[in-house]
Amino acid sequence: MTKGGYIYIMTNKWKKVLYIGVTNDLKRRVAEHIVVANNGFTKRYNADRLIYYELLPDIEAAIRREKQLKNWHREWKNNLIATQNPTWRDLSEDIGITKEWLGMVAEAYNIQKIPEQS
Repeated sequence: MTKGGYIYIMTNKWKKVLYIGVTNDLKRRVAEHIVVANNGFTKRYNADRLIYYELLPDIEAAIRREKQLKNWHREWKNNLIATQNPTWRDLSEDIGITKEWLGMVAEAYNIQKIPEQS
């Protein structure tokens, strides 16, 4: 049995940037963004809020969808997000991310302090 893949969109508290990513484990990957486990775009722009995701049949389909969305205009991305999440609410809790889960992920990356979300 093949494992599904996810595409997801993260933003910052000002909703000014969009980060589109792909993963086979959405809960783990979003937690990594929140605890700032890696350097890169989401760290640089404080993109720590999950505002959209899709489950696709396999990782290859997810990669194709990610590439498609990255080529879209910002307005199209905004409209896509609004179809599922009109208020751009952080969906992290909906996928099971708790403070305890963030603590475990931070510990796995030897991160001493979890950044506060406002």
